[in-house]
Amino acid sequence: MSARDFRRDKITRPIFKWARNQLPSLSETERDAIDSGEVWWDAELFSGNPDWSKLLETPKATLTEKEQAFLDGPCEQLCSMLNDWEITHAGDLPPQVWDFLKTHNFFGMIIPEQYGGLGFSHYGHSEVVRRISTCSITAGVTVMVPNSLGPGELIMQFGTDEQRDHWLPRLAKGQEIPAFALTSEHAGSDASAMRDTGVVCKGKWKGKETLGVRLNWSKRYITLGPVSTVLGLAFKLQDPDGLLDNDDAEGITCALIPTGLPGVEIGRRHIPCGQAFQNGPNSGKDVFIPLDHIIGGPAYAGKGWMMLMSALAAGRGISLPSLSCAAASTSAHATGAYARIREQFGIPIGKFEGVQKRLGRLAANAYTLDSARKLTCAGLDQGRKLAVISGIMKSNATYRMRQSVDDAMDVHAGKTVIDGPNNYLGNFHKSVPVGITVEGANILTRNMIIFGQGAIRCHPHLLDEVLALDHGDDEEALDAFDKAFWAHVGHSMKTLFRATGRAWTGGAIAPAPDGAGMAAPVYKRMSRYAAAFALISDFALLTLGGSLKRKEMLSARLGDVLSELYLLSAVVKRWHDDGKLAADFPLVEWTAEDSFAKIASSLDEVLANLPSRSAAMLLRALTLPGGSHRGPSDELTRECADLLMKPSPTRDRLTRGVTAVAKNGALKLLEEAFSLVVETEASRRKLRDSKLSLEEALSNGTISEEEARLLQKADDLVGKVVAVDDFDPSEILRGADDYRHPEAAE
Repeated sequence: MSARDFRRDKITRPIFKWARNQLPSLSETERDAIDSGEVWWDAELFSGNPDWSKLLETPKATLTEKEQAFLDGPCEQLCSMLNDWEITHAGDLPPQVWDFLKTHNFFGMIIPEQYGGLGFSHYGHSEVVRRISTCSITAGVTVMVPNSLGPGELIMQFGTDEQRDHWLPRLAKGQEIPAFALTSEHAGSDASAMRDTGVVCKGKWKGKETLGVRLNWSKRYITLGPVSTVLGLAFKLQDPDGLLDNDDAEGITCALIPTGLPGVEIGRRHIPCGQAFQNGPNSGKDVFIPLDHIIGGPAYAGKGWMMLMSALAAGRGISLPSLSCAAASTSAHATGAYARIREQFGIPIGKFEGVQKRLGRLAANAYTLDSARKLTCAGLDQGRKLAVISGIMKSNATYRMRQSVDDAMDVHAGKTVIDGPNNYLGNFHKSVPVGITVEGANILTRNMIIFGQGAIRCHPHLLDEVLALDHGDDEEALDAFDKAFWAHVGHSMKTLFRATGRAWTGGAIAPAPDGAGMAAPVYKRMSRYAAAFALISDFALLTLGGSLKRKEMLSARLGDVLSELYLLSAVVKRWHDDGKLAADFPLVEWTAEDSFAKIASSLDEVLANLPSRSAAMLLRALTLPGGSHRGPSDELTRECADLLMKPSPTRDRLTRGVTAVAKNGALKLLEEAFSLVVETEASRRKLRDSKLSLEEALSNGTISEEEARLLQKADDLVGKVVAVDDFDPSEILRGADDYRHPEAAE
C-alpha cells in the first residue's frame, strides 16, 4: 500500500464519514445559488493572506463621457424639478416628473443601447441613483427599482432573444413600468416557502389552446407594483402531469405577467414609513400564461432561485448602497455646516466635544460608504460575482446610513424634529427602516448570509469538501474529498503560523503593498486580522460543523469581521486611487482605528462563546495577545470633525454631489449661510473682541460698512436656517371635524 493509499484509507476515509454528519451540507436553494462565476475580494479575505496588489490593481471606478454628460444634464435637470416635501404630501411624483423620467430613459440605464437603453456601467447607474436620492427618496427609489432587481435585469441575463427584442425597448423608453413580485404574504424572508403556485396545463391564449401555466399568487411590499404594467413574478412551478420535457422544471420559476391579463388584481397602496414611492400588494387568480412568458423560456423553468441570486447580487450592491451614500453624504454636508453656523453659549456648537464625536463619525462614515460603493461598482464592472459582497454592502450601508442620519439628527436637535419643507433630513430618517428591511432583511443578511454564504463560496477549500460530501459515498467522492481535505489541512497550518506571528508582532511582519505610504501600518494590521479571521473561522467550522449554521450570533460576529475588512480595504483603495492625499488621511486613520476595534471585539466575542473552551483558549492566546483596542482617539475625532466645518477640497470630496439644485432651497440656504459665516469670521472676531454692538463698532470704525453689511446678512441667513416650519391648524387637521362628528360627514 502506497503512502497515499494508506493516508486515504486510514485517515481520510474515517474523516470523510465523520464529516458527512458534521460539515454543513448544501440545501437545494444554496446549491442553486452557487454559480460557476468568479468570486472576488471576499475570497482573498477568506484566504487569510490577501494579495494587496490585486486590490490596488483593480481599475478605478470612472464615468464615461456619456455618463458624466447625463449627470450634468438630464440628472441635474430632474433634481431641479424635485421638491421632496411636496412629493411626500402629494403621495406621488408629479406627472411632469414621470414624463421626464420616461423621456430621458431613466428606467433604462442598465439596458444596452442596442435595445434603446443608455447602456450605463454599474458605476454610472450608481452615481445617478446617488445624485437623485440626495434630493428625493421617492424619486431615487422610483429610478433604482427598474434598474436593479426586476424584469429588465432578469431578461438581460436569462431572457430569450424574443423576450429581449420585445420587452427591453419598451422598458427602456418607459412604455412599460416593471415591478418584481417576490415577497409572499406568508413567506417573508424565506422566499422558498412561498405559497404562490403555477401549474403546467393547457389553456386558451389568444383564442388557441396552448401549453402554459395557470397561476395563483398573493404578493405584498412590491415597489412600483401599483403603477406597473408588467410584473416579474416568482412562483413555485408544478408539473403534475409531466407535460414539460424537463425533469428539473418544478421549483421556483420567474415569469413575465402583463398586469392587464384577466385574473390579475393590482391592490391598493402601502405607505412605507411615510414615503411616497409607489408600493403595494398584488394578486392573481387563475391567470393563464403561455410557456414563452417564463423568463428564459421553458428551459429555465425551476431555475428561478439561481436567477434571483444572480440578479440580486448586482442590485443589492448598487441600489441601496447608493441611496445610503446619498443619506450619509447629505448628513455630513448639512451637519458640518449647521454645527459651524449654529451658536450656543456664545460659540459654534461644533466646538463642543459631544458634537465633535458625531461630526467625526459622520465624516468617516461618508468617506467609508462612498469608498465601498466605488470598489463594489468597480468589481461589478469587471464582471465579478459579488453575492457575498453585495450582502456586506446592503446591510452595512443601510446600518451606517442609520448611524449617520441619527448622528445628524442629534446635532440638529429641534431643527430636524419639526417636519416641513425646511427639514432636509426628516425623510432620510423616516426611510431608514425601509432600507434596512427590503431586499433581504438585515437581520437575516447579517446573521446567516454574509459568513454563511461566504464560508461556502469563498473559502479556498471548504466548497470542494462540501461538494465531495454531497456527491455520494463512492470512491470518486472519497478521492475528491481527500484532495480537498489535505489541501485544507495545509492551508490551515500555514494560517496558524501566519496568524500567530502577525498577532504577536502587532502586524509588524505582515505584508503591505509597495507604495502604500502612510497607509502601510493599516495594510499590515488588516493582514494580521485577515489571518486571525481565517484561523478562527476554520476552528469554528471544525468544532461546530453543520451546527454553525444555527449558531447565528457566532456567524454574525464572523460576518462582521469580514464586513469590516472589506470596508477598510475599500477605504485604503480609494485613498490610493485619489493620489494618497495627506489631507484625507485622517479619515483613513479614523476608519481603520474604528474597524480594528470592532474586529477585535467581534473576535473576542466569538472566542468567549465558542462551545469548545480548549479551542477558544488556544485561539485567544494565538490571535489576540496584548491589550484592548480602543478605537479612534479624541484628537483624531476632532481632526475629522473639523474637516466638515471648514471649506476645503477634502470637504468637497466628502460631500460631492450634494448640491442645492432641488426646488426645496433649504440646503442651498444652509450652504449660503455657511459660506458667509466663514467669510465673516475675522470681522466677527473683531466685533467680539471689541465687546461692542454692531452699530457701535461701525460708528467708531472698528469694522467697515462692508463688514457690517456682510455680518448683518450672515445673521439674517443664520436666522432663516435655524427657523423651523409651522402651519395653520387647518393645514394639519383637514377633515378633523368629520372625524369628530361622523354624522356630519353623512
